Order: sequence, then C-alpha cells, then structure tokens
Amino acid sequence: MRIALLVEGDTERAFVPHLREFLATRVAGRMPKIDPVPFDGPLPAGTKLRREVERLLTDGVRAADAVIALTDVYTGRHDFQDAADARAKMRLWVGPNQKFFPHAAQHDFEAWLLPYWDVVTRLAGSKAAPPGRHPEHVDLDRPPAMRIAEVFRTGTAHRHYIKPRDASKILAGQDLTVAAHACPELRAFLDTVLTLCGAGQLPP
Repeated sequence: MRIALLVEGDTERAFVPHLREFLATRVAGRMPKIDPVPFDGPLPAGTKLRREVERLLTDGVRAADAVIALTDVYTGRHDFQDAADARAKMRLWVGPNQKFFPHAAQHDFEAWLLPYWDVVTRLAGSKAAPPGRHPEHVDLDRPPAMRIAEVFRTGTAHRHYIKPRDASKILAGQDLTVAAHACPELRAFLDTVLTLCGAGQLPP
C-alpha cells in the first residue's frame, strides 16, 4: 500500500515521523509506504488539487494506491469555515474519486498538540493553564498555533515556537491515541490510514 500524503512542509517534518511510529505498532506486516507530498504553504485549491491528485494516482511505477490531503482550516487564505467545510470543498474540487481522502485539522495542526499540554508547558518553561477541555474547539481568532507560540514566548524558555523542531519534541514518545480521543478530526484521519492498511479503526 502506497499512500501519498499531501501536507504543508512544516507538518511533514513535525508529524509524519510520529505517524509512521504509530502505524508500526498497529499494522505489523502491512506497513504502508507513506509518501509525503509537502507544499511550501497551503495545499493547492480548485482544479490544481484535482490535477495533483490525478498525477499521484497515475505516476508510473510510483503511482499511489490512495491520496490523503491533510490541510489546516486556518490556511491564511480563508478557504474554509471549519473542518467539515474543508473536507467538502476538497471533495468537490477533486470530484468523485474513490482513492482520494480529504482531511483537515480544526483549526490548525497544533490543536493535535494541545492534549499534551503538560509537555508543551514543560518545554516552554511555563505554568500556563490549557486553553480549554476540547482542543478542536479553540477558536479561530486565537488558534492553537498562536496559543502554543504565546506559551513559548512568555515562558522561561523565551523563544519562538518552531513547528518542525518543537512540535516534534512535543510528540516524541507520545501515544497518538491520546490526542485522537480528544480530537475527532485526528481520529478520523488515523482511522482512514488504518482502514487503508486493512487494520481496524481505533477503539472508542
């Protein structure tokens, strides 16, 4: 199974290694080939996304068996209202392709880091309280990435939050199912990957 994963460049460097570790413990003997397709910024929209998906599915000896698009809701372009809108629009743009699976982080990738708030604050040298009980409900005016950046900037570490470096540190050694149980969009994404590998979905 070869899965092409469309992501922002920083998300690839921060998340994909931990996704592979997660899968290695659950799909023994059926480990997929995850081929990240990083973009320097938001994923393509409209017909550009459709052409990219079709290219990946028909790319000679490296043709993907499936293409997953993973976008933030907050792209800076105001493309989407929420994760459901992002999935619906990507599906509309690509068309009825049964090998394409759209997913979105609500509101950005950092929502999936909020369940590890104790790790975030330890790395930042902060005692800040978590921004809420439901990571994917953290509002768009101050999205999760901004919340985490504030903690790093105001903590004793006094440094900028950098996704490829700090998100990877936050996720190091963590069980992704912890975040999946708190973040329905992450759970849906992981369930898609597990299903494509012929494994069962995450338990309730």
